[in-house]
Order: sequence, then C-alpha cells, then structure tokens
Amino acid sequence: METADFSGYATRNNLRCSDGRIILAGAFDQNNGDVVPLVWQHGHEEPTNVLGHAKLEVRDDGTYCHAFFNATAAGQHAKEMVKHGDVKFLSIWANQLVERVTDAATRAKDVIKGNIREVSLVLGGANPGAYIDNVAIAHGNGEFDTVSDEAYITTGIEIEVGGVLSHADTATETVQDVLDTLNEKQMNAVNYLVSQALLSAGDDSIEHSDTEGDDDTSTEDSGDAEKAEGTVTSEDSEEPGTHTVVPDDADNKDGSDENDESEESDDSEDSEGSESSDDSDAGAGDAVQHNDNQEDNSMTHNVFDQAQGGGGAARTQVHLSHDDVRTIVEDAKNNGSLKRAVENFVTTTGVTVGGQLQHGIENIEYLFPDAKLLENSPQFVSRRMEWVDNVLSSVRKSPFSRIKSVTADITPDEARARGYVKGNLKNEEFFAMSKRETTPQTVYKKQKLDRDDVIDIVDLDVVAWLKAEMKVMLDEELAAAVLTGDGRSSGDDDKIIETKIRPVATDAELYVTTVNVNILDASSSIEELVDAAISHRRYYKGSGTPTFYTTEAVIGQFLTVKDNFGRRLYNTLADIAAVLRVKAVVPVEVMERDDTLVGVMVNLGDYTLGADRGGTATMFDDFDLDYNKLIYLIETRVSGALTLPKSALVFRGMAAGSALLANPEAPAFDEEDSTVTVPTVTNVTYKQDNAAGATLTTGAPVTLDEGETLHVIAIAGANKHFSSSAVDEWDFTGVATA
Repeated sequence: METADFSGYATRNNLRCSDGRIILAGAFDQNNGDVVPLVWQHGHEEPTNVLGHAKLEVRDDGTYCHAFFNATAAGQHAKEMVKHGDVKFLSIWANQLVERVTDAATRAKDVIKGNIREVSLVLGGANPGAYIDNVAIAHGNGEFDTVSDEAYITTGIEIEVGGVLSHADTATETVQDVLDTLNEKQMNAVNYLVSQALLSAGDDSIEHSDTEGDDDTSTEDSGDAEKAEGTVTSEDSEEPGTHTVVPDDADNKDGSDENDESEESDDSEDSEGSESSDDSDAGAGDAVQHNDNQEDNSMTHNVFDQAQGGGGAARTQVHLSHDDVRTIVEDAKNNGSLKRAVENFVTTTGVTVGGQLQHGIENIEYLFPDAKLLENSPQFVSRRMEWVDNVLSSVRKSPFSRIKSVTADITPDEARARGYVKGNLKNEEFFAMSKRETTPQTVYKKQKLDRDDVIDIVDLDVVAWLKAEMKVMLDEELAAAVLTGDGRSSGDDDKIIETKIRPVATDAELYVTTVNVNILDASSSIEELVDAAISHRRYYKGSGTPTFYTTEAVIGQFLTVKDNFGRRLYNTLADIAAVLRVKAVVPVEVMERDDTLVGVMVNLGDYTLGADRGGTATMFDDFDLDYNKLIYLIETRVSGALTLPKSALVFRGMAAGSALLANPEAPAFDEEDSTVTVPTVTNVTYKQDNAAGATLTTGAPVTLDEGETLHVIAIAGANKHFSSSAVDEWDFTGVATA
C-alpha cells in the first residue's frame, strides 16, 4: 500500500464546532473508503487550490483520512508546510446534510447524516479534534468534484498535534510532539517508565551508545549489575511480559536467606575486583539509551512507588507490562496529551500496587500543569446591566443642574371655549398653573487600595480593573435613581434624595399615572396586565412611543402563557412589545426591590438629567502618605426629573386580598352658584386637597368664590383600589354669578 504523505482526523464525533454543529457518530458512514479532493482553505476559484486527494476511513470516534499530495508546485509547497508543522488543521466540506436543531436561539445543530465532498488544509480547525497526527514524505494524485449545496465546518480552535511523525527518507522518530509539552519532571517520569518496560520485555532492538564495549559483554554486565543492585528484574516477574520495579532497600526484613544464588553472584562479582563492578554499572546505565543523542533520563525514584512508612521502610512493588506502556503511548498519540493518557490508564485499567489493583496514584497532581486563569481579570458577580445603558442613553441631557418646569392644566371644563348667546354674561376661562424645581445632588463611589498590594499584583492592572468597577456601579445607581429610586430608606445617610433625582415610578400624579393591576395572586393572569395597559393607554401624554421597563418575572409570565391548545401566545419580547404598543420591553433587575412594581411605561426622552460644567462624572486619585493607601473617587453632581405632564404610566400589583373598585363618581358642580357637592359611595371617602385634608360629605356642599379653586380627591377603602390615579381627582374653580 502506498504511504500517505500525512494522515489525521478530518472530523471528530460529539465535539461542538465553531458554527454550533455537533457531528454525531455514524454521520459519515457512507464515506468509508471514499477518495475526495484535498484542497487549500476550501478554495474553488483556481485549479492550483487542489493539492491532492484524501482517502477517508470511518472510525468509532470520527472520520480519519490518509492524504496524498500531487507533484505540482502547490502540492509540494503544501507538503513542506505540513512537514514542518506550519499547518496542522483539517476541515471538511459536506453536503446532503440531515440535521437536527438543538437550540433555536443559537442555531446549534446535530449533524445526523451527510456526504463529505472534500478535505481541506486550513489555518484554523473546524472540529476541535480535526488535526494532522501523522506526516510522511510520499506522492499521490486525486480528483476534484464541484458540488452545490455546500456546508463548511470551520473554526480557529488550535489542537495539540500528537502522534508518531514518520518520514520516508528518515528513521522513525519518537512522539516528540507530545513530549515537547512536558516539563522536566514529567519528562523524567516518562523516560523511566518506557525504558524499564523495554528492559523487562527483553527488547533486542535497544541501541547502545558508541562508548560501550563489546555487545555481549555489556549485556552480561548489565544483567549482573541489575541483580547486584536489586533494581530491575524480569525473570522473577509474576507474569510473562511484566517488569517489576524492586526498590534498592527492599531487603529481607525477617533475616531469612531466601536468595542464596543472588548472594553467591554478589560474592563472585566482589572477587573480580572493583573495575568489573564499575563496568557493570556503566552497562546498566547505557542499556536504556535509544540512540546516540538521547540523554540519560533515568530517575532515582519511581513515580509509581508508594512508601509503606518513613525511614528505611520497604516500598511496595508496582507492575507495568510492556503492553501497558504501549497502551499509554498509543492513547497519547490519539488525544495529543500524555497527561490525559496516564489519567485514562489509571481510571480504566488501574495499576498493581502490592498485589492490589489501585485506581489512583499518590501525588499524581505533581505531573499536571499549573491551572491557568481563563480571563485576564476576575469576573464580577453583578446584576444584569444591559438596561443601564438603555436608560442613560435615552434621557435628555441638560447643561444646567437646576431644572424648572412650569405647567398649565387646561383639561378641566372651565378651560374650554364657550358658546355665546346674545344678552348673556361672558365668563372668563380658568386654569391652574404649577411650577416645579429640581436641584442637584452629588452621587459618588469611593475605593482604596494598599500600595504594596498594587505593586505585588503583577498579572493584572488592578487599578484599571477597580476603576472600571466603580464606573459601572455609578452608572447603575444613576439609572436606578432615574427609573425606580435607589431603594434605601428615607433616613439612610447614603440615600439619593428623591426630590433631587426624581424616580419615574414614584413621581407626582401630575407627571405619572399609576395603574393598579391584580396579577399577584395565584388566580390572576398576565392578560390582566395586557388589558390594563390597553385600557389606560389613553392617559399616556408623553412624546413618541414609550418603552416598557419590567422584571424578568413579569416577562416570564408573558412567555409561559398558552392558549387552550397549548400554544404559546408570546414567543419573543417583540410579541410582548406589540401587544402593549411599546417600542421595546427591557428587563430591569433592580425593579425587583419593590414587590408591588410591575412595570414602567415611559419615553425617557421626557426625562431630563441636568449637570453644570464640572458636575459630570469625574475620577479622582489621591495617596495617603500616613497609611500608604491609594484612594480613588468617582462622583457626579446631577438633578433629574420628568418635565412633561402625564408622560409615564406606572403599573403596580395589588397585595393579596385586595380588590379593584369601580371608578369613583365625580362630585357635582353647579355653575350658577359655584357649589361643589360630593356623592355618597360605599368604600369611597372624598377629601379636600389631599388624603390628609378635610372630609367632604354630601350634606355639606362647598360654595366657591369667583376664581377660588377646590381640589377634591377620592380615597378607596381598606384593601381597595381604583383602576388608576387618573380617575380619583378633580379640580373646581368658582365662576362669576349673575
């Protein structure tokens, strides 16, 4: 059979590729034995992109290929790149794919069946297991098919190159690609295991260095030296083909003479003089050399020995057959890691220690590499922050920190234009004016570090990392203050005062309409929120289309509601936005601080954040000489408020046991004598000015002077709520009487 220029896995089963595909076992069974083109980077534009051909072999763990380069300039150039390890990755182009979608959001798929049309050398591997593990210098030819309906599987994940590198014009090399990944301690362990296994198997192919003397003499001396030192023996192994590592201090502890022949051999060696003993030692050391250039990597301590006590206590024997070592090396060739090969051998096969099967090696972690930090800096455990940028980028920015808004309410009937009848008195129009001012407050974040710690942390720019955290947390606090408030109690010294940065969720009724919905009890449905949003949208007077800010819990109720046939009514956030008539639905984690807050519907373009020059967010650095502390401060001085009346709808859930009342009946106003009379309604109390004002009754009408205004508010009874705050207040102004 012609020798392939290189071989390797074109794809591995059950590994996720960069495009989300997972190739299942058996997907390419029909390609077993097929010959397909070998190309460069899946290029189809030029004939020179065809480098040769590849013969496919379906294995249990993937599709293997044996590749042959053409004698063309491009083919020979590619051969040199593979030979020198410049290109290590393979990719496939397959069509006629039968796939199963496993995750609609990420478009992840399982490939159940397909037809490989080409194998390509690529700079980045498609499948994490697709790499070249066998390279040889040979020649081949192939063919090229152009097939439509193509599907490339490509990625940039680099895989360690493992296996035996064979060249047509050179002798077989060792598993250097694997061994190059080991440190000195690991290298010593591997060399010791391999050399001892070869000695115990009586491998005649072991080469000796040029410094050795006669082959027969050195072999005999080596055997004598081994027995004299009590280090290695193969004749007394418990089973054929097994080598036994016998510690130097494994003497007979009970004083009995069980090995007279060994002692006689020792005596005969002593009688020959010290020079013969030295030669034996040299022969034993040289016997484990594989070529003229390999250094002596023998170890004074076997990594598989386990001491049975301190001091001179005997160590137990460890048995590893030649086949065991071959199994470990073959596994290392396949998976590209000797460490994993040793772990697999111990886990699945075990090693014999003191006649017992042990599935573990004492202190095996000494052979493992140090753990590596996946990221350049520690990851923050924080709330979701996507909404923060949405809020801060949506609000209106003002270069002045003192915000004033003046409004005139022209909705009452008294402000309407009137028809004139000749001879009647013309009445003046009345409407109320209101003014609101908002002044700034400083919001800050402060941190400090010991300078010694900053110097000692060399793998991370801890100052930059800390400053980034401070900026993120300041932005979150500002966004929360705008939308819901900071959640601290009014007596907390750290509270962001709600008359400085006014939260939309708790703003005055002139600017916000509160809508009560009954969705907190077990018998309620999220459709009640939909109905409330639709029916109360008429009270939204803000500009443009609002955004609905809510919690993940409320979004979850939307996405889990189904019709009578089990079909989901809302599949995406866009579906929710459409039914609520909003621009977008944005989840806000800090809204969970308020159990009754369901959502806020607002266009934050109607909200103004004001900051004078110098009041914008600024970072300050300082150093405390007395305590060797680096101090960092970021602060801003801003004010914030809604500036457009009735520009937000705030939805609140009622507590358990609460009930909605019908909209309260409005008081009657007699324009002839400017008299206001409140009705009598069960569970409703009418107050003057506000909830703490004087109670109004039906039997005591209020007469207003010309231009005098009376504000009346309806108060629901205990555990009762009106549908919204837009239907529970009225203003009346006295008119001129004839």
